[in-house]
Amino acid sequence: MLSDSGEGRWRLRFWTIFGGQALSLCGSSLTQFVLMWWIADTTGSVAALSVAGLAALLPHALFSPLGGVLADRYSRRVLMALTDIVSALCMIVLITLFLTERVEMWHVYLMMAIRGAMQALQEPAAVASLGMLVPRSFLPRVGGLQQTLQSMTQVVAAPLGALAMSVLPLGWALSIDVVTALFGIVPLLIFRIPQNQIPAGERTGVWREFCDGIGLVRRSRGLRHLFLLLAVGLLAVMPSLMLIPLLVKEHFGGGAGEVALMEGLSGLGMIAGGMIVAAFAPRRQVPWVLWGMSLSCLTLALTGLVPSGLFGVAILWWVLSGLTYSLSAAPCMTLLQMVVPNHLLGRTQSLLNTMLSLAAPVGLVITALLSAQIDVRALFVMTGAFAAIVTALGFLSPALMTLEDTPPR
Repeated sequence: MLSDSGEGRWRLRFWTIFGGQALSLCGSSLTQFVLMWWIADTTGSVAALSVAGLAALLPHALFSPLGGVLADRYSRRVLMALTDIVSALCMIVLITLFLTERVEMWHVYLMMAIRGAMQALQEPAAVASLGMLVPRSFLPRVGGLQQTLQSMTQVVAAPLGALAMSVLPLGWALSIDVVTALFGIVPLLIFRIPQNQIPAGERTGVWREFCDGIGLVRRSRGLRHLFLLLAVGLLAVMPSLMLIPLLVKEHFGGGAGEVALMEGLSGLGMIAGGMIVAAFAPRRQVPWVLWGMSLSCLTLALTGLVPSGLFGVAILWWVLSGLTYSLSAAPCMTLLQMVVPNHLLGRTQSLLNTMLSLAAPVGLVITALLSAQIDVRALFVMTGAFAAIVTALGFLSPALMTLEDTPPR
């Protein structure tokens, strides 16, 4: 992590790399929207869309442990650049197939799987690198900026993707991703990122090194409680996030336009939450994580309680849920950067990614079983209230509340 000296140098390096990664992420989100729309338009099949989702999510979950080890063992800058290059090459192959009209559905699934694996390898390196590009005093703002960026991509991906498809052949619309990837790659080739790598003589193998990250979490009651709360919370609320179209259709009598309005405004709420964190730069991260997550889950439950004739109130609760989620997610990233030794940060981040990636499908399976017994409104209320209570229990954990004062070793 940098000292506060040399302000001009670190700001130039940070904003150049961060800006490049922001453009690259926007291009990837646009591509995801275009491909999913093409699958839906071509097949009209829920099964095909589900396979596409699994093609992207499963490699992400499976490769996350490897990504953490590689991020701590080798140059994170090189790893980030290589994964961007591989993703861009995959997209060039897909563009060629579309332009020559030889594309098959399995081509798209395969490329989505490879890009999902590359994302899993890149994320731990990117998160661990951010903390080394700025002074410690700037870290809370970085968390807010990163959350704002992720939220903005969710808001702009659909309209930009739709615009690209309306003015360009689909193959050329996908080429936007290749151009934005170059903006992410070039700064990584120019600027150096400070890093404490695992010395070659201390490397014990991928699995054992990943277990070192698990060992850090196991030894720290504060980290154990944090990871457990996040996993249980996501397991509970993820199904509700997937079922919002059903709630709008069956309870509020709305259609695709109402769903798009609800999701778009929620994204704006998430952007606002990230900007609030960046502006206030909280000194204590744990209370923000717990309050933000608890309130986000509570407002999700309140969305399910809104009477059918008050759709505007439901939108309000949904926007507040997005805003408070950002108030939790941004400090959570900062918390890990502050308390986890940097040479273990990649592996710790990948462990969290793996847990959250696996919690989401488990939650969906549980919800599918419950949906046969209770309606969608009850699911929203039950899962949101349960997750809010579980998250609020974190305030009763002295180890978690003092995690920033006694970081694990």
